[in-house]
Amino acid sequence: MIDTVVAPSLNSIHPAAIVQVFSEPVPYLTAWDLQSRLHQERLQNLRPDTILILEHSPVYTLGRRTQPSDWGGRESILCADGAELHHVNRGGSVTFHGPGQIVAYPILKVDRYAAGPKHLVWLLEEVIIRLLNDWDIAGTRIAGKPGVWVMSPEPQKLAFIGIRMERGVTLHGIALNVDLDLAPFQRIHPCGLADCRVTSMASVRASRISVDVVKQALAQSFIEVFSLSETRA
Repeated sequence: MIDTVVAPSLNSIHPAAIVQVFSEPVPYLTAWDLQSRLHQERLQNLRPDTILILEHSPVYTLGRRTQPSDWGGRESILCADGAELHHVNRGGSVTFHGPGQIVAYPILKVDRYAAGPKHLVWLLEEVIIRLLNDWDIAGTRIAGKPGVWVMSPEPQKLAFIGIRMERGVTLHGIALNVDLDLAPFQRIHPCGLADCRVTSMASVRASRISVDVVKQALAQSFIEVFSLSETRA
């Protein structure tokens, strides 16, 4: 099931956009095929900017900067529990996706929203930080380590960013740990950081959190940060 939100422009600078929220986990390659098609259609101005919000079936993805030491180099061991593994063309190193973690893929013309890649990353971090405020979680940035962190009782990563720009249109995106088993992250060096500790919204709050509720909140946060308004299709 897909919940589609049409977000028309608030002004002439920001074009109409579509936010699609998927209720069931989507296999990684299925989502990648969809991203690729939407990216080509956006390049040809056949569709507006689109943001996909979903969960994945368990999968490890290896970005262009991944080193064998970041994930052990043996797929049979890493994926013994049934997770998939895919090499991808985004920046960054290895990460894990699975049910209970929300992934957002914005397929956007960057110059409509951001002054450049660094500004775009800042905006994506801001989407997460504002969402976390609604759950009384203090998300923060750490210089040189893209993503969103919580700092107490020690720095722990809560959201990940791995973005790629091709001909001015984005691919890949952000991942937010909501309520999931964090054990898969212990088998890798997330983002290539050997000392990276990972947490989730549920762990920070010490309570269960509805992933479906957070998906809708994430859609709303994108609409606010990227200066879009909301109407239902």
